[in-house]
Amino acid sequence: MGATLIVKCTKCAGLMLTAKGQRTKTCPYCGAHVDLLRAQKVASASNAFEASKMLRKLKSEQGFNRKA
Repeated sequence: MGATLIVKCTKCAGLMLTAKGQRTKTCPYCGAHVDLLRAQKVASASNAFEASKMLRKLKSEQGFNRKA
């Protein structure tokens, strides 16, 4: 698996993972079809595991902690 990006939804500003080179993605939060070429890139990682760790950290810093 190649590079993975963290991008921001153009409609709801939710953060999501996407493969580098992918053109569109449906936002898991609002259902919008996001043009990844226009979406704001928040971070990049060499693999999906590292990107997932980064995404969890970003969400926790923004107050999106999962309640137990």
